[in-house]
Amino acid sequence: MATLLEGLIPKVVVYVEDYMGKFDGSHDFNHIKRVVGLSHTLYGSIVKATPDSKLDINIITLSALLHDVGDRKYLKPGEDSNTLVRNLLISFGAPEHLAARIQTICAGVSYTSEMKDPAYVLGLIEFYPELAVVQDADRLDAIGAVGIGRLFTYGGARTSLDMQGSIAHFDKKLLLLETMMKTEPGLLLAKERTEILKQFAYDWEHEIAVQRVADDVLDGFAASKRP
Repeated sequence: MATLLEGLIPKVVVYVEDYMGKFDGSHDFNHIKRVVGLSHTLYGSIVKATPDSKLDINIITLSALLHDVGDRKYLKPGEDSNTLVRNLLISFGAPEHLAARIQTICAGVSYTSEMKDPAYVLGLIEFYPELAVVQDADRLDAIGAVGIGRLFTYGGARTSLDMQGSIAHFDKKLLLLETMMKTEPGLLLAKERTEILKQFAYDWEHEIAVQRVADDVLDGFAASKRP
């Protein structure tokens, strides 16, 4: 199985680099590489602490590479997010059971899916422990300095939000992610990155206060023109 998985990875890398190359910088191939890197970092910490861990690093790598293939935010007409990863892996020679396993893991990474049914996702992790690693890695890339950069990139590319509107996402999602980590090393990294978010939010409010000064000044001019 290991040889089969190792043979699939180079093919998947080529596909994913092209697939993600069409998206904005918040969800590009660099995001994928960071999730792969974070997944391997978490895996290394877990195995060091628990040498008899049954985690499969090749399953983790493939799932990290493919976790955004079929993301509904970027889905093209005619694509099915429920089968895209599975069908791709089968076309590359993967057996059905392996393709279905990785498709399930990729679907389980979704923050939205977990918010809708947390118990279901926890159940998936019982069967597919690699999901916990990839999910934590993906969420770690949404927080900290890189997460802030991705937030503004996505807001500018995909929404009509101004910068203040993007900042509102801190409270709606980003500051919650620390509490949703599934691995111990993921939680430790999330705590560090969440502190970066909190400091940024504090600095933002301090600097944005000059807009309120401007509001008072401009309102004064407007009032002076009223009859």
